[in-house]
Parts: sequence; C-alpha cells; structure tokens
Amino acid sequence: MSPALLALLGLVGFGSGFVDAIAGGGGLLTLPSLALAGLDPVAAVATNKLASTFGSGSATLAFWRAGKIERTMAPSALAAGVGAALGALALPWAPRAFLSQALPIVLVAVALYFAFAPNLTEAQRHARVSPARFASTLAPAIGFYDGVFGPGAGSFYMIGFVVLAGFGLTRAMAGARFANFGSNIGSLALYALSGHIFAPAGLAMGVGAFLGARLGAHAALRAGARLVRPLIIVVSCVMALRLMATPGGLLAAAWKFASGG
Repeated sequence: MSPALLALLGLVGFGSGFVDAIAGGGGLLTLPSLALAGLDPVAAVATNKLASTFGSGSATLAFWRAGKIERTMAPSALAAGVGAALGALALPWAPRAFLSQALPIVLVAVALYFAFAPNLTEAQRHARVSPARFASTLAPAIGFYDGVFGPGAGSFYMIGFVVLAGFGLTRAMAGARFANFGSNIGSLALYALSGHIFAPAGLAMGVGAFLGARLGAHAALRAGARLVRPLIIVVSCVMALRLMATPGGLLAAAWKFASGG
C-alpha cells in the first residue's frame, strides 16, 4: 500500500475510534475502508480487529485514568476475551446470513431503549445480577458474538451494564469499553495465528483509532448523557440500515420480493 493510502486509513481509524469510544459501531467505517483498499473479506475482518484493539485499548486507558475502570469489571473483560476467542474459532460454522437479518431488529431495539428509557443517568441503580454472574453469562456471550460477527457488540455490553449490573451511564460506558477491549484481544489472538492480518494497514488504522478513541473518551467524560445517548441512537440506527442494505439483508430481500425477483 502507498503511504497516501495508509495515511487515509489512519484518518478513517481516527473517526472510527472517536465514535467507537462512545457508542460502538466503529467497524461501520473501518471494514468497508479495508475492503475498498483491496483486502479480501477474511483479511479485512482480521486486520480490523488489530485496529479495533488499539481503539478500545486507548478508550479503556482514558477511562482508567479518569478513575472509571474498577476492579470488579476485570472478570467481565477476561470472560469476554475467552468468549471472543471461542467465537473466532466457530467463525467457519457461524450462521452469518441469519445474523445479518436478525441483528438490525436488535439494533433498532437498542436505539429505542436509549431514546425512551427515563432512567439513563449517572445514578447507580439496583443490580439485577452480581458482577460474578454477569461475568459468567452475558459477558462471554457477547464476546462470542463479537468474535463471530461483531457489529453492535459495544452497545450490547453497555445495555448489559446498565440494565443488569445497574451501572450509571458513564460507568457503563467505561465497563463496555473494557469488555470490548477484552473481546478484541481474544479474537485478535486467533486471527493473528491464522496469518490473515495485513499489518501495515492494521497499524496505520490502529494509530488513528488510538488517537480518536482517546479524544472520544474524553468528550464522553465531559459531556455525559448529552453526547452518549444521541450518538448511540444514531449509530445503532445507521448500523441497522447498513446491515439491512447488504446482500441478503432485509432491505435487499424486500426489494427482490417487490420486484418479483
């Protein structure tokens, strides 16, 4: 790849890191960019994990320095990493066509929840599950999904921390980034062993993601719910539309049916 193309991928990584640190969904920018740069689908997914690890690691570091990362979050991050590694192993047998059709409905539900839930504040709420139960159930399940497919995993972690663990919004965001870092590391380890990572593109995009995520985390810490809620709603809806428009997605299937194809 030319230096100009690597620099462009770095800029894309910066934008994706900023968005991903707050709401997740940075893969909407990075995966298509890697494909357009000439990487085959498997190499694009593997290389994207390298860049995403830089971004989620940077966001986790920023939240840790702000005192938002807690020791009780570590088991969930570790379990998410194990789940993601298992997901990456299961990738050849994953029902990706089914996921691409079902996931938009889930993402719209996420957007509606963040739009209309009245109690999304910084206040801590009653936890429905203990940290140990969360780490042994939901965290590895979302990690497994992240290793198999990926879009929306950050939002799913955040929903889990808010609804089940009772976290306030910023604390949930910090926990989600930490868990997402764990699942990125877990799946990255498997992809690295497979030899599909194109390091120059991944590192260029990763440097941009590292800087963008740092800025995004600081913006979220300053603005709180005023920034986080609307961004999650927008990103979830855009991800849903993007998935529905892909070949085999709901919009593509509806168009084929309407046109008599």
